[in-house]
Amino acid sequence: MNKKDKALRWPYAIAASILLVFGFCVATIIISFERPVEPSDLYMRGYHDADANINDIIAKEIAFNQRYTIAYLGNRLDVNRTVLEYKVSDRNGMPVDTADIRVIVTRPNNHAHDLEVNVSKVSNGIYTLESITLPEPGRWDIMAHVQVGELERYYNLKADTRYDSTFEY
Repeated sequence: MNKKDKALRWPYAIAASILLVFGFCVATIIISFERPVEPSDLYMRGYHDADANINDIIAKEIAFNQRYTIAYLGNRLDVNRTVLEYKVSDRNGMPVDTADIRVIVTRPNNHAHDLEVNVSKVSNGIYTLESITLPEPGRWDIMAHVQVGELERYYNLKADTRYDSTFEY
């Protein structure tokens, strides 16, 4: 290797490094546009709206929890014919049949298979929702928005078709 080749090695290495960093920046921008972070899985709305109204959301949730309780009564999440049930009662244990419940079953961070489930029957504070069939097995979020009068609460569950457990987040 002659002196001229050794002298040109560093400028080429620096130019290649700059091009590589620029390529990584372009790739990061392209990937971030393909996978936006707009949807929020916590409050069933975009995160900008949730962030702008978080104080009202929390205040309504605290007021709801002081007057009412909600519990998930459904069985384990299954790919075929899952029935979701919720029980809403006041703090004295009396059933509440006037709640408005909106439920969405969705995959975490993927809204391609969202299922909105409607209440089919209300009896003694137990809200039974329509039977659903999930498009594929795996992890699912069961997100519910419960409203009684002016008070409202979000009741979100994580479930997996492969396991029996369901837990609130």
